[in-house]
Amino acid sequence: MCLHVDFASAQTFIDRWSIIPKAHAEPAPEPPDQTRQNPLEQPPTGEEVTPRPEDRSAPRSSNRVFSGKASYYSYPTGKTASGAPFMRHSLTAAHRNLPFGTRVRVTDLASSKSVIVRINDRGPWVRGRVLDLSLGAARSLGITDRGVAQVRAEVL
Repeated sequence: MCLHVDFASAQTFIDRWSIIPKAHAEPAPEPPDQTRQNPLEQPPTGEEVTPRPEDRSAPRSSNRVFSGKASYYSYPTGKTASGAPFMRHSLTAAHRNLPFGTRVRVTDLASSKSVIVRINDRGPWVRGRVLDLSLGAARSLGITDRGVAQVRAEVL
């Protein structure tokens, strides 16, 4: 008698359909010049502690910068993924996972023109593109004749 186990049925839905592989991170290395063994230990009374430069950390994603190809999209009416009506002449954009309402400075690398857009939709769904700009934002950058442009985007 042969017992057949279907491997796909033994996996969860997320394991089967996730495009992101599970990462196994190693612990961060300890800095070589530690003066105290326990970082939670309080300093003796009267001793001032000045934070070392490596101890200061900036807020996460305060100046996140990414670059890649951006295209534009324009349809007459409809709703965006955020629920707002789509207005093609406004300065908006679509990104796959930035929160709605995030402001992003987009700079065309060919002409150095830039525009500040607000994320209000999801996309682009074309592989290799990082942003879908509204028609108004694409006109501000001057990329409507090209359709696709290499851009640098900075989260504000």
